[in-house]
Amino acid sequence: MTAVTAAPPARTARPRHLAGTGSLLRLALRRDRMMIPAWVLALGLTVAATGSSFEAVYDTAAERAGLAASMNNNSSMRALYGPVFSDSLGGLVAWRMAGFGAVLAAVMSLLIVVRHTREEEETGRQELLSAAMVGRRAPLTAALLTALTANALLAVLIVGAAALSGRPAAGSLALGLAIGGTGALFAGLAAIAAQLTESARLAKGLTGAVLGLAFALRAAGDAATADASSPLTWLSPIGWSENLRPYAGERWWTLLLSLAATALAVSAAYALTARRDLGMSFLPARPGPAVAPRSLSGPFGLAWRLQRTTLLGWTSGFLGAGALFGGIAKGASDLVGGNQQTREIVERMGGQQGLTDAFLATMTGLLGMVASLYAAGAVLRLRGEETGERAEPVLAGAVGRLRWAGSHLAVAYGGTVVILAFGGLTLGLAYGVSVDDVGGQLGPVLTAALSQVPAVWTLTGLAVLVFGLFPKATAAVWALVGGCLAVGWIGPALKLPAWAMNLSPYSHLPKLPGADATAAPFVWLLALSALFALVGLVGVRRRDIG
Repeated sequence: MTAVTAAPPARTARPRHLAGTGSLLRLALRRDRMMIPAWVLALGLTVAATGSSFEAVYDTAAERAGLAASMNNNSSMRALYGPVFSDSLGGLVAWRMAGFGAVLAAVMSLLIVVRHTREEEETGRQELLSAAMVGRRAPLTAALLTALTANALLAVLIVGAAALSGRPAAGSLALGLAIGGTGALFAGLAAIAAQLTESARLAKGLTGAVLGLAFALRAAGDAATADASSPLTWLSPIGWSENLRPYAGERWWTLLLSLAATALAVSAAYALTARRDLGMSFLPARPGPAVAPRSLSGPFGLAWRLQRTTLLGWTSGFLGAGALFGGIAKGASDLVGGNQQTREIVERMGGQQGLTDAFLATMTGLLGMVASLYAAGAVLRLRGEETGERAEPVLAGAVGRLRWAGSHLAVAYGGTVVILAFGGLTLGLAYGVSVDDVGGQLGPVLTAALSQVPAVWTLTGLAVLVFGLFPKATAAVWALVGGCLAVGWIGPALKLPAWAMNLSPYSHLPKLPGADATAAPFVWLLALSALFALVGLVGVRRRDIG
């Protein structure tokens, strides 16, 4: 009898940790086919428009040199924008956009990475995808590649737009890499936050807090020194962006800091994702009390609980911004100097009254435009509750759709008033202290800040309308808000026609403080806001949830 020898057991193949990365990347790019182009085009065109505005306003070397000197001699302006390293047109664009653009690129990156990592796990979609041929590290890799693609496109657009404008190629490349490199770094930091926290909201908040700290360090360092040499500036990734010094004798070696920090952050994110289970986190939520407080017995209490941290963060930011703007308002005349075109731009943004009042009106208008970002996010939290399947359990009880939606809208509308009130309060206090007239300045400035509420509520109502009638198109809300921001902030410098300026609700408000005010624009904007919200709520009541 012939002996039969058993075959040796087959060797287990090594797990393919990156299997399916290409498919997930294509899926992520398809899902972000609207968001990424909107961000990239908005940032890239803003850089191009900034260059055009400087070229139109400061058309002589003497005027540009005067602007650079006045900015560098003002510590508050250095804290806001950073120092000016070159008085060329390219140098002024880098001064205005290297830090500001880096912050916006970081926001874009953290939204992309968190959306395709922690948010996918939170909603349960990642568990379904992982049941197929998907490696353990494929989702994180696809998310990072998506963010890197967006930042690469942004850098290419900035370099191309600057080069086509006739600016030196080396400086254009440095500016694009400075902004795109900061975005790539915060993509890695967002990936770490997605491993540490248990929800997308916490991951965004943690990364946003790091970004806020980076901006604060850069601002403090630049306020202390006029050449960005402070150790505080070098502790901030945004400080690295400005210290690359585009168009001012580029310091290419500072890119090594961004590359090393990005590589370290990405490596840490991969190490963390290999040591946790799907859906778990390293910072789990603490167990709540056995009995819920009475405040959670209704939909408004739940909405307040879900949105109170965001409102607190925005309020803190407006407190700081108001104090900063109020501190530099006294020197508005020195900031503008003798440049008549700059004076005209400030007056177009803030009214024809005295230059200081026009500057204050410009700052309160800026607070109002930024407040619309908070309002839009608060409204779109309804869509997040809906798509996350958290709205259905609430609506399954004795809670109607209008009551559920109205609870979140109450936070959105009321929160707008709160953050503008605190921003106007610190703006008026800081300016009043600087001119030794707190009692005479606080009231008018606070009133000017609150006068922005009808315009913000108009955009809030428009967000409700889109959510109610076109829920799958809620991403368009950010484009609408961003368009109003661009019209209000860049339009006066570009001398846009009246019909284009009138597309923004902010253009219809009186320029307070200092200008004459009538009730008509406030009434019309409030009526338009109410109409938008009413139509949106009718849509919520009639359409399917989810």
